[in-house]
This record gives sequence, structure tokens and C-alpha cells, in this order.
Amino acid sequence: MKQRTPVVINILIIIGLLIVFYYLFVQSYAFLSSPYFWGTVVIAGILAYIHAAIGDLIENNKFKKLSPEEKAAYLAEKKVPFFKRMYAAAFKKQSETEEKDILIDHGFDGIMELDNQLPKWWVGLFYFGTAFCFLFIAAYSFTDFAHPLSEYDKEYKEQMASIEKYMKDQPPVTIESAKYSADNIAAGEEVFKTNCVSCHSDGGRGGIGPNLTDNYWHNQPEKTLFKNVFHVVENGVTGTAMQAWGKNGVLTGADIQNVAAYVYHINQEQPPITPAQGGATPYGTEAHWEKE
Repeated sequence: MKQRTPVVINILIIIGLLIVFYYLFVQSYAFLSSPYFWGTVVIAGILAYIHAAIGDLIENNKFKKLSPEEKAAYLAEKKVPFFKRMYAAAFKKQSETEEKDILIDHGFDGIMELDNQLPKWWVGLFYFGTAFCFLFIAAYSFTDFAHPLSEYDKEYKEQMASIEKYMKDQPPVTIESAKYSADNIAAGEEVFKTNCVSCHSDGGRGGIGPNLTDNYWHNQPEKTLFKNVFHVVENGVTGTAMQAWGKNGVLTGADIQNVAAYVYHINQEQPPITPAQGGATPYGTEAHWEKE
């Protein structure tokens, strides 16, 4: 007669499985504070105790039918701790007598095969994996669970909301706090294409407005190129088509910081677009910028 798994072990396994399944469908651990989850745990625990009680009745009935020697062997085995018994069942080597009983009558090159049972943990994992596979396929096919597009939309909305909150909580960018960063170049290029390309043309080569890629500047109110661009974009240039994008409320401080990073990039980190390459002729005086 086989020994049964203690009811406490069964309850711990059930709780573990419930946590796994709840998390898979909720996608967070918020369910741990839900009364529905703990209600499920209580019901599962009660059912486990009822199952154990029924098992005890069946075990007692079978025990009465055993011979005195079988009863003694069963009681001796029952005194062995559960985890020690499980370890022995998984790793204990059979005696020669036991091997003869499970020896299969064929072999190869002197190697014989034993008809061992698969470990219970392996069989349990196999059945759990099979059940989980069917459950996952059904959830994926008929619900939004684990659907990549739904997950993408949800995460995208969460990210945009966090960015919006971050931008609201951040103090506005000013010429004093603005700093050049290569991470802002791509965003600055988009601002440039939307607001500046009509006068300064693609790549800042110049047109109605001056060439932004050479080292000649008509307006040099600041000592560094990055801060100079920030100042001109924020305040504009009186008497020209260059409006005060910042003071007029068209661009935020962050937008100006980004577009200043882009102009710095095309002026200092890329070769200038010369008149022979389609760039506008130099306008203003040669600048001698201080390094950032």
C-alpha cells in the first residue's frame, strides 16, 4: 500500500498553482489583496482536507486487510519523513533482488534495461504542462490574454501616460538649464522638419534663411553654439522672418532644446553643405564658439 502525500503539501501546491494562474490572467500581483483570490484559496483548502479525509477512510479500510508483516512494513515506512521518502523514490538505487523483478528481457552490448517508473515529479510536470497548454491556447484564441497587439496597445498607452506625467512634473527647460545631448537629435530633427525647413531647407543648408551648417552667423548673442541657437529660436530676430518661437508659445523649452541639439549636430558634427553642394552662401561673420 502506497504512502499518500500530506495534506499540507497538497495545499501548498494548490496555492502555488492558483498564484501562477491568477498572475497569468491579471498580469500583476494586485490579486493578492483581492478577497476573491483568498476566497478561492480557502475553498481549495477545504476541498483538499475533504479529499484527505476520504483518503484516510480508504487507507484505514485497506490497512485492516493487510497481513501482520505488511502492516509492520507499512507503519515503518510511514515514519519516514515525506521529503526523505520522495528523495529516495527519485534517486535511491534498487537492490539486486529488486532489479531482477523489473528487468526487461532484452539488452544491447551487455547493457540491460530496467522497467523503472517515471519519477512522480516528472509525471506531474508533464500533466501540468499539457493542461496548461490547452488552457493557454484557449485563452489566446478566444480572449485578449497574451495577444501581442493587445499587450502592445496597453503598454504603449501606459508609456505615453507616464511620459505625459513626467513632462508635467518636470520644470520647464530654459536657456540656463538646457544642455546638449545626442539623445535629443532625432526629436530635434522632427521639430526642424515641422517648423524650420521652409526657411532653412532640408538639412539646414539654407534658403530664405541662412545656412545653418557653416561657421558664419549673423546673430551671436551667446558664447556657445548650442545656447546661441536656443536664444535665437526662443527670442527670434527682430526685422526678419525668424519669429520668437518660444515666447510666442509655438515651441516649448524642451522642443527648443531638441532643435538646438539638431542644429548643433549638423553644424559641429557633420561637414558643412557648401554652395557648390546646394548650400546657401555664407551670411554674417565667422563665429568662434566656446566649447560646450
